[in-house]
Amino acid sequence: MLPILIKYILAEKPQSQDVAICGWVRTKRDMKNLVFVEVNDGSCFAGIQCTFDKSVLNDEKIENALSSLATGVSVKINGKLIPSPASGQAVEVAASSLDVLGESPAENVSAESAELDIQAYPLQKKRHSMEFLREIAHLRPRTNTFGAVSRLRARMAFAIHKYFYERDFHLLHTPIITAGDCEGAGAMFQVTTLDPVSGAKEISSGKNFDYSRDFFAKKTYLTVSGQLEAETYATAISRVYTFGPTFRAENSNTVRHLAEFWMVEPEMAFAGLEDDMALAEDFLRNVINFALDECSDELKFFDAHVEKGIIENLRQVAGAKFSHITYTDAVRELEKAAGNKKDLFEFQPKWGSDLQSEHEKFLTEKVAGGPVIVTDYPKEIKAFYMKLNDDEKTVRAMDVLVPRLGEIIGGSQREDDLKKLIKRMTALELKPEEYSWYLDLRRYGTVPHAGFGLGFERLLQYVSGMANIRDVIPFPRAVGQAEF
Repeated sequence: MLPILIKYILAEKPQSQDVAICGWVRTKRDMKNLVFVEVNDGSCFAGIQCTFDKSVLNDEKIENALSSLATGVSVKINGKLIPSPASGQAVEVAASSLDVLGESPAENVSAESAELDIQAYPLQKKRHSMEFLREIAHLRPRTNTFGAVSRLRARMAFAIHKYFYERDFHLLHTPIITAGDCEGAGAMFQVTTLDPVSGAKEISSGKNFDYSRDFFAKKTYLTVSGQLEAETYATAISRVYTFGPTFRAENSNTVRHLAEFWMVEPEMAFAGLEDDMALAEDFLRNVINFALDECSDELKFFDAHVEKGIIENLRQVAGAKFSHITYTDAVRELEKAAGNKKDLFEFQPKWGSDLQSEHEKFLTEKVAGGPVIVTDYPKEIKAFYMKLNDDEKTVRAMDVLVPRLGEIIGGSQREDDLKKLIKRMTALELKPEEYSWYLDLRRYGTVPHAGFGLGFERLLQYVSGMANIRDVIPFPRAVGQAEF
């Protein structure tokens, strides 16, 4: 039978009931005949104090076990839950037994075999840098910060599934291995079973390589998006969403980029850009309110120790009306603000160029004074599948921008006209024959449809205030980083 989690034990009204505590030692304090051991199991921030009265217990086995306790040792402690005389805690455990389940030495331990050498437990009772904790990503969940991130991540994933389930969206598991490039950017990880030396040499030789020798008999990659596959199901069962890992082989070593990350991608049939914007706004408002309501302890921690004022900022965004502005008007506002101030932006805004993070933050914080949705981008800076506007210069795309971060959601109405889609693909030097299955959606019962994508880690960064995206995913994958 599983032990009761500490978060539930702490909420009990003590009636001298028997309890069993399982967890890891945070601290141990000796005071004459009393030994105080704080144990935490990760279910909440607080640990529970277990008090050993050696004069009452008079047990050599327990005394020996107590002497071996240090930070990180895993234990099982039996005792009675009683009111605590100490301030700051309602209950504690009057311990009657102690079992050490796993040792955790505070000093290096040498052994005859090098494989059995044990270094001192690296997470001592002090503040550690984020850089150091990334080096021990397998142990960092035991810290307050990463315990909070882990709990937030799990609850926010639940909130996303709950949101779409309640609105009749069906969860779709799209493939991780794909033969097509959804974004047309080319930054993809190739999948092959060929010999890594001779096969790679042949592929990179520039000659036409015979992929029939490879496992899938064609060139394949790790997916950058499940959108194209989601469109096939949206045009059959109306509303779907994907929530899974995606991959980008971009050589970007920044606090905003990962090579492997999770994407949320809803897709709706019989929907236009206005429906897409309404869903994106409602979705974002809903999941932020969920975090404020259901993750209040974690947000209070982030507000106190990670980014001051984040709770109030989230409340403002959740309660704000999202402004709408076209890309053309947004660029006009940016150019007007820049004026002769050449140092206002690192990248000077101009029509036809993509908006940079500094531009997006300026639009939310100075122009709109809150979240803003930018629409109708130039077709040259957007993907081939976005619906062309009547001006044939812009597409029915939208980006949701929020203060502090910038873009958090990107989406569009999809091109449902077969001729226009083929023309657009050809202009971008994509081969329509390689997307024949996708084009069939326009050949047989085509409908207006739309959707968007949200990077889950980007959302977690925004809600938690964590500065580096590598700190909101359990095991970050980035340039030169694939440990654990």
